[in-house]
Amino acid sequence: MKKILKILTASLFAGFIIAQFIRPDRTNPAVVQSESLQSSTSVPAEVQTLLSRSCSDCHSNETSYPWYSNISPFSWFLADHIEEGRRELNFSIWNTYSPAKKNKKLDEICEQVEAHAMPLPSYLWLHGNASLADSDIKLLCDWTITAKSVSASPN
Repeated sequence: MKKILKILTASLFAGFIIAQFIRPDRTNPAVVQSESLQSSTSVPAEVQTLLSRSCSDCHSNETSYPWYSNISPFSWFLADHIEEGRRELNFSIWNTYSPAKKNKKLDEICEQVEAHAMPLPSYLWLHGNASLADSDIKLLCDWTITAKSVSASPN
């Protein structure tokens, strides 16, 4: 039994070491300012602060990769979450969305934060400062309503 345990432990350790050489891409795509949220939508400073603090790591091309993004398998988990987050909503390519999609995304932002589904609880484990207070949620939801009404008004 001890021999099997030693072999299993050595195998797991070797697998962990080998996994460190299999790294996901951690480069951020280029940000084209004319495609960003700020280029077409008024974002008050306090809302921008909330978006930067609580949303941008997964929902923009301006991800700040933490130290643990260098350790597999955490790096794979993180890369998958960032890819999924960007696919769902990306503030860096906001201006490429149709007006209808923008309005839908604004609705979803409010719905997700009101339901405390965003930021993800797993993100908050290591990024407690990204947590949204009730006043932050109200501020974001009020902004989404304003942003929708501005985008719906004729030019």
